Amino acid sequence: MVLLAGGLFLMGTDVADARLEDGEGPVREVNVHAFLIDKTTVTNQAFAEFVAATSHETEAETFGWSYVFEGLIPKKARRTLDAAERLDRMQWWFGIQGATWRKPEGPGSNIRKRMNHPVIHVSWNDAAAYCAWAGKRLPTEAEWEYAARGGLGQKRYPWGDELTPAGKHQCNIWQGTFPARNTEEDGFFSTAPARHYSANGFGLFNMSGNVWEWCTDWFSTDWHLTVSANNPAGPGSGERKLTKGGSYLCHDSYCNRYRVAARFSNTPDTTTGNCGFRCALDP
Repeated sequence: MVLLAGGLFLMGTDVADARLEDGEGPVREVNVHAFLIDKTTVTNQAFAEFVAATSHETEAETFGWSYVFEGLIPKKARRTLDAAERLDRMQWWFGIQGATWRKPEGPGSNIRKRMNHPVIHVSWNDAAAYCAWAGKRLPTEAEWEYAARGGLGQKRYPWGDELTPAGKHQCNIWQGTFPARNTEEDGFFSTAPARHYSANGFGLFNMSGNVWEWCTDWFSTDWHLTVSANNPAGPGSGERKLTKGGSYLCHDSYCNRYRVAARFSNTPDTTTGNCGFRCALDP
């Protein structure tokens, strides 16, 4: 983990392509107390140690299925998919029977060569259980965004304003035409190792792209407009939990949420092939 001193920073964004409907703005001054945060997302290796120690069963395992991106489903299995398994709002997601953190693409897949990749198909509840076992917690949105900025004020990404400075890829997102063709110019079609690309100014890896990261906050688009900006921790209740950072499926044609200020949400029991988490801790 890295100990961050905290303090005042400018949170949110007012850029022209900000998603105002997500509550990204306005830019406001927020104070964050000192905290520690993991350098990387929790890996398959770390999660396996947790499961071995606790016999934890993830919600995907309990439900018997999880959401997998269509392009990652083996062609043979794809031909047998029922249209009813397709997610209405995002037609590239299918609910795949047997997809879990151990079998990210469903039956026949495994993580043997991905132990250093972020764990996926974990719900907010699963992430919270891991944190409790590890003696840690999930970061607040304010802590996450402060950490992701790496000491840079109001930059679009953890490394600056250019997506690919000097033509160099800094994160794992979609290149090409989504969702039909990924040119994989950044080196990956699905997840990348948790400690990949260059770390930001605070020594943190993959704060943009790769996998969405659960935060402790309930999601709201306007709560921050009326409350104190001193170490905020989100609303006291809600229906969806907040996620930050974007994923390997983000593309500016439909989801440019790999920007630092961007935000998204999902229900606490939702599991997908592009969402993981990292832990925080009070000093």
